Amino acid sequence: MTDTMKSMGARPLIADKKRIAVVYNHVGEDEYERIRTIDPSSLDFIPEYPIHVATVQEEYHAIVRALRAEGFLTREINLEDNLRRLLNLGSRTRPDVVFNLTEQFRDDPALESAVAGLLDLFGVPYTGASAFCLALCGRKGITKRVLLQNGIATPDFRLIRQPSIERGHGLRCPLMVKPARQDASRGVEIGSVVRDHAQLLRQLDRVFEAFRAPILIEEFYEGKELHVSVLGNNPPEALPIVEFDFSNLAVDHPPVITYDVKWNPLSAAYHKVHSLCPARIGRKLESSVKAQALAAFAATSCRDYARIDMRLSEDGTPYVLEVNPNPDLTEGVSFMESAEAAGLGFSETLRRIVQFALARGQ
Repeated sequence: MTDTMKSMGARPLIADKKRIAVVYNHVGEDEYERIRTIDPSSLDFIPEYPIHVATVQEEYHAIVRALRAEGFLTREINLEDNLRRLLNLGSRTRPDVVFNLTEQFRDDPALESAVAGLLDLFGVPYTGASAFCLALCGRKGITKRVLLQNGIATPDFRLIRQPSIERGHGLRCPLMVKPARQDASRGVEIGSVVRDHAQLLRQLDRVFEAFRAPILIEEFYEGKELHVSVLGNNPPEALPIVEFDFSNLAVDHPPVITYDVKWNPLSAAYHKVHSLCPARIGRKLESSVKAQALAAFAATSCRDYARIDMRLSEDGTPYVLEVNPNPDLTEGVSFMESAEAAGLGFSETLRRIVQFALARGQ
């Protein structure tokens, strides 16, 4: 851990407790509530992990409890697509910091940045990415162009707006096909990796029907998939790298993190992909991967915390796939798995993220 990280270790003074509003936007049924009614023995496979996982709100409750344990006066606000609740954050009772966990508004991921923009107008400090960063990283094609302009390797790609593409498209198979303006692996499935032109056209039809334009097509590398979590600002620090082991997947499942692998405990694939932290790579490659991640963090104007998804080519060259500002903070998963490997506890990591926002407010 660097001296910068150590310097952020002091707990807030009890006499000067800060008011934190943990803000998120959740509307409708939580699918994980329904899954709790399912008997694991009724599945046609033996699950390796529990299928009864925490609901979205339970994960937010865990963050609230952890911040209270760190000495903050913490309240929880579900916007529920209600603009008035958002506007109230700029009132006289406004918090010292908003812990911003909103991912969309009125079912539109593009409005994630609008929520941050309103907080900027209110002058309320908030955790994580700025409105600009959220808007940029929500557009995968533009993000990749920014990376290339900054000398950061990313797979060759095409951004298309119709469900067809010429044979001489200039990209080398295999290819990955995915929506260009979705996150959390939405639209990534078994068929997303295509190996010839006929498969490409079929998958384009599927993705266009579900998500419309634009669609991103990029070259797919079959080396290791690595996630690099970054914490801090001046300077930011790359945490221990997470590697994903795809060796137990079915033979017809490509080595990728699909939506089911990430989120669906009723899918066999969810139970077949395992994470390893730190990654099984040499020190020289580790240094190169972290350097690329930090460069991507800076190029896209990330702040406080982010996760950079990367893939190694067959010759071991690291390529940045996506930049994820405000990544999932579930305890023991992805970003927090890296933080824990760095010796940072769940509540301590959340406290540091709040302190970064408090520093901006000062």
